[in-house]
Order: sequence, then structure tokens, then C-alpha cells
Amino acid sequence: MLAEDSGSAKAPDSGSTLRATHILGFPGVSKNASGNLSIQDHALRFQKARGSLAQISIGSIQGLTLGEEDKQVGGVPMMLAKAAAPYESGRVISLFSHKTYDTVTLEYLDSDGAFHGTIFQMNKGQGQVLKSELAAEGVQVTGSEDEAPVRSTLGDQK
Repeated sequence: MLAEDSGSAKAPDSGSTLRATHILGFPGVSKNASGNLSIQDHALRFQKARGSLAQISIGSIQGLTLGEEDKQVGGVPMMLAKAAAPYESGRVISLFSHKTYDTVTLEYLDSDGAFHGTIFQMNKGQGQVLKSELAAEGVQVTGSEDEAPVRSTLGDQK
């Protein structure tokens, strides 16, 4: 695992730059930090909005799992609108106040061989883009919708 500060970011070697939220897992990156994920120089890089950079080598990634998360949006104003709606019509409002996100979980080994994991959240569809780019780089993908989950790599670690 390499973590460094950088004032400038280069364009990715392959693929695109994806907007993501770091949920947890990268050392030196705070929880719920927003930034950009990209693949550059055989590394997956997370560049925070304020400029700091964290990265892991593509070769150290042991597995990738793509998931989906549904969140209610609107906060307190939406909750008050649902409560004020007559005849329990607030339930109908709930049907339209959800947003779906992709979650990407990466399992990787650091430079000392220790096993780590990190989770990113991104807009629906962007997780598939990242999965495709990392799979093209040779990363093992598990838990996708189009194929049955493959055995966990946790049991293979010593």
C-alpha cells in the first residue's frame, strides 16, 4: 500500500476517472471522503477532492465484489412530508425517495503481505465500469449479478 500527497493528477492509463465515496479501508483516507478513482501506472488510485492521494498496486488486489445499496434520500424535509401526507400516502412518497448506489469491496495485500479490505460507494452503473476495468487488468471478480460467486480468497491466506 502506497499513500502519498500529490498536487496534480495525471490522466488515467486505462479507462476513466470515476467519482466515488471512500466508506472505509484505505489507510490515511478518512471515512466518507469523496474523490476520484482511476487506474494509473498499474495502480488503483483514490484522489480526494482536496488533493491527497492513496493507491494500491493492481497486482496486490486479491478480489473484488460488486454490490448494490439502496438509500432513502431527502432527509428531514422528506420525513416531515411523509408524516404530513394524509391517509398514509407517505408510503407512496417512500417509493420515490430512494436512490441506488453501487458498492465495490476490494481485498488486497499490503507491502508486508497483510490482508486488507476497502469499500467504495459510487453511482449506479459506475461499479460495473470499475469492475470491468479491473477484470481486464487480471483482478479476480466475485459476487457479480451475471455469474455465481466464486469461493472466498480469505481461506487461501496463511
